[in-house]
Amino acid sequence: MAKYVYSSSPHIKSPRTTRRIMIDVCIALLPACIAGCILMGIANPAYPQLGLLSFVQLLICCVSSVASEFVYLLCCKKSFKTILKEFDFTSLVTGLLIGMNLYPTSKWYVGILASGFAIVVVKMLFGGTGKNIVNPAIAGRIFAFIAFGAAFGGAMGFVNPKSGDTITVNSPISKGSVTAGATPLQTLFSDTATSSLTNLDLFLGTGVAGCIGEVCKLALIIGGIYLVVRGVLNFRWPLVYIVSTGVVAVLIAWIDACTVDGKFVSALMGSKFVPALGAFLPSILSGGLILGAIFMATDYVTTPNTKLGNYIYFVLLGVLTAVLRKAVKGEAVSFAILLMNLLVPLFDLYIRRKPFGYVKPVREKKARKNEQKEGA
Repeated sequence: MAKYVYSSSPHIKSPRTTRRIMIDVCIALLPACIAGCILMGIANPAYPQLGLLSFVQLLICCVSSVASEFVYLLCCKKSFKTILKEFDFTSLVTGLLIGMNLYPTSKWYVGILASGFAIVVVKMLFGGTGKNIVNPAIAGRIFAFIAFGAAFGGAMGFVNPKSGDTITVNSPISKGSVTAGATPLQTLFSDTATSSLTNLDLFLGTGVAGCIGEVCKLALIIGGIYLVVRGVLNFRWPLVYIVSTGVVAVLIAWIDACTVDGKFVSALMGSKFVPALGAFLPSILSGGLILGAIFMATDYVTTPNTKLGNYIYFVLLGVLTAVLRKAVKGEAVSFAILLMNLLVPLFDLYIRRKPFGYVKPVREKKARKNEQKEGA
């Protein structure tokens, strides 16, 4: 018996390791990072330094995340050689995502503290890779947003770094623009901010104000396709999330259009439905929905273990995102994902896989009736 090795499941051998998966995620994030840095400078010809600031912001977050993990493990008396050997790139992915969720003009210390919080508090204190109950990057982003306020990103990240004056962001394709320092998502709910950007601008990221990694949806989708081809990402889940958000946004716009003086007018439902459909593309192409759907909401650790659980999870996530966006009149993807992460244990508790050969037990009363019938 001594020659046998006993261990807990899973017992499947595969060349795909956590390190290999995280390297793939890093590669998939690069197009959006590069596009974000380039487009920040192009959209702001008066302030081309915003492109360089974007790169510096990403670099600060990556270095801070990796350094936080190394320092924590060194404090736990692990040797540097062991830490380097076991490094799985999860902290680098977290750093990239936090940097992509910041603005070019966010203060330098915001990225450092947000990365440190995500790695040390949210990941390492809960046991390290695979033990966190919420997505570390999401938690780091929300920590920075709540803790630092204006330092997180003045005027939504598009201001003169020297004077603090709001500037206009222009699109070289449609010649459209965003004024009043608002993001395209905010203009959907604002009575004062204006935007003449087209859906093509939103898709390509030309003239789009926002966080570094969320501006170019094309680059994010390219990264998502790479992960699908590599077998890292199941395309169903981000698709369900995005479509659910868009559908609920249309329904909200439809209800708003049919509401007059606080009263719902059913007679307007037919005439207002088609115009309400116009909210679908702007709602899914604005803000950080696609970034969150592909790279953050689909985290293996913070999603349900079953197919049915995932379908319910991502539909509810889409509903919650659309409703919160309407309620706060701005971005709410991070808060929606964080709230749904906390519900994952409930999904896994009540929605379970059926073991192979499983036979549902017959209730006691039903078993007695069957025995009585057989006896008769």
